[in-house]
Amino acid sequence: MRDFFKFFFKPTFFLKSKFPLLSFIASRVFTMLILLFMLGWAMFALMALAPGDIVDKMMSEQLLTASSSAKPSSSTDSKAFSDEQLAKVRAELDLDKPFTVQYFRWLKRVFIEHDLGVSLISRAPVAFLIKSRLINSLILNLISLVFITVFSFLLGVYFSSKAGEKLDIAVTFFALFFHAFPGILLLILFQVFASFTGLFPVKAYPDFPIEQAPLKFVFSYGYHVFLPLLASFLGGVGGTLRTIRSTMLDQLGLPYIMALRARGISERKIFLSHAFRNTLNPYITGSANLLAGLFSGSLVLEIIFSYPGIGRLMYEAVMQQDVNLVLANSMFISALVLIGMLISDILLAVVDPRIRYGRE
Repeated sequence: MRDFFKFFFKPTFFLKSKFPLLSFIASRVFTMLILLFMLGWAMFALMALAPGDIVDKMMSEQLLTASSSAKPSSSTDSKAFSDEQLAKVRAELDLDKPFTVQYFRWLKRVFIEHDLGVSLISRAPVAFLIKSRLINSLILNLISLVFITVFSFLLGVYFSSKAGEKLDIAVTFFALFFHAFPGILLLILFQVFASFTGLFPVKAYPDFPIEQAPLKFVFSYGYHVFLPLLASFLGGVGGTLRTIRSTMLDQLGLPYIMALRARGISERKIFLSHAFRNTLNPYITGSANLLAGLFSGSLVLEIIFSYPGIGRLMYEAVMQQDVNLVLANSMFISALVLIGMLISDILLAVVDPRIRYGRE
């Protein structure tokens, strides 16, 4: 039996010894697929356990519309009509099947037919809805991530050299304050500020498409998203700045820094070429969590500032119990987070030569 397993897993051990990073990536991709499978099954289960379903909502709205536009009929006829329509629509949408059967049918449609289905509310293709909203969310979150990264490194490295001074204490205090400040309350305060002063729009997206005037759209987009980006920046820069500053201070107190100073190497080179490089490890490790936090935080941002992103689309789909749209949204966001974690692991091996996956 031992020889059988050794023979069966021999290609795996060969790949791990010859191509350790490739073997690590393959194992992580396999793990990601398992996690996504379990997540999709859990989402179907939660939607099935929720009281009522999308058919109840659709038929209730249809009956309310009919009763307001025509003469009300008897309650018995309305109930009979409602029950008949409920059964028919559920059969058409396969909602009368157990949620496990629905999930495996969805997987078959996605991987074999390459079709995410249609929204049960708008009847529009799910892929089209996600594509239009996902681009908006990616642009917003990537801009926020770039600003947070750049300013966190610049301020963290600078104030690590000014540790203990009054300005350093003040910046550290405000960074901790905004890091602990509730993000939703900060967004609401900015919304109230924009509404009362009129200096900024209360909506975070221009009222005209980019095809109409591309250059004007870019400037208008920056003007509309300034307050939401500022709220996201203030909430995210605090924790990252403190992490980089504390890591720099730890590095500057290590013996190798003292040895470099004893050799007469300039402080600028010590900061930028030696200590700074070692601060990249904790940031790269936490960058995937930071991206996930930005996407989860953008849900509240998109709702408050009426931004047409995937977070708002997810909220609307959950409220309307649109199973196809909820599942596709959650799978896309989860896949982005898992891919971000995989990229951060690969970057760690690139930045730090001490990390070698798969080698003893």
